[in-house]
Amino acid sequence: MPPRYNIAPTQQVWIIRGSVTGERYLSSARWGLVPHWAKDLSIGNRMINARCETVHEKPAFRQSIHTRRCIVPASGFFEWATTSTGKTPHYVTMRDGSPLAFAGIWESWKTSEGENIETCAILTTTANSLMAPIHDRMPVVLHQTEFELWLERSVNNPLQLQRLYQPYPAELLQEWEVSTVVNNPAHETPETIAPIQAEP
Repeated sequence: MPPRYNIAPTQQVWIIRGSVTGERYLSSARWGLVPHWAKDLSIGNRMINARCETVHEKPAFRQSIHTRRCIVPASGFFEWATTSTGKTPHYVTMRDGSPLAFAGIWESWKTSEGENIETCAILTTTANSLMAPIHDRMPVVLHQTEFELWLERSVNNPLQLQRLYQPYPAELLQEWEVSTVVNNPAHETPETIAPIQAEP
């Protein structure tokens, strides 16, 4: 698969999910969940994330969290800190270079022409100590030992899943400021994740 450096909402992302027979497989979905009852696709533009505190109750998400959970793999993610001079982008990744595994949910939405479009959202939780100076939220990042529980379709008790929603340990992550070139989704180069050069 070709590398991606600047994935934006409404674009396709890779997701890992389970089948009814227990197999795990990779597929793609549009980032921005569209409930099956939605009248049009645009509702997904504002449903790129789902708060873990309310995901089990919100009408748009409660069916997906019950039976359609997925893992969204990524090398890292961007978050913008609000400063006196505007918003400053930061890149967050694993300290040891391994991939991140975001807890996600997916949905299938049918167009008026009968085409099925699969969409997804990423769960968020409160920020850990690394993220707190940048933003008050962060993605729910799963530990490898939690993958099977998250993808197991027979598990649908919120109490069993809520223990996975803890902020990921700050000491396992790292972050650095990046160029504002990332603000334009058309920029798809390694420059978007490169540390910004310090002033001499």
